[in-house]
Amino acid sequence: QVQLVESGGGLVQPGGSLRLSCASSATDFSSYSMGWYRQLPGKQRDLVAKIYNRDGHTMYEDFAKDRFIISRDDAKKMTYLQINNLKPEDTAVYYCRDLTNSVWGQGTQVTVSS
Repeated sequence: QVQLVESGGGLVQPGGSLRLSCASSATDFSSYSMGWYRQLPGKQRDLVAKIYNRDGHTMYEDFAKDRFIISRDDAKKMTYLQINNLKPEDTAVYYCRDLTNSVWGQGTQVTVSS
């Protein structure tokens, strides 16, 4: 069973940046497509971005196209989400997901507040 562990969340001031990390235990990580989701307070969990296996093609939801960057390092079995110019409305729990194996991480809290 693949396991995912997120890190990098925290309290950030508006306008700041964060890089969230997701470590995978998968033995064939490069074969798997990965995604980042977020769950705003009181809301459902929504997709932020995906990055596909092999060619690394990325896809972003409309709200994420300007300030979010998803990336991966297959050698390290890591997936990243860079968030720039953070806004209070970005406050959420951010989850990593192995899209191929339908596995979720435990989530990491991002709080944007002055």
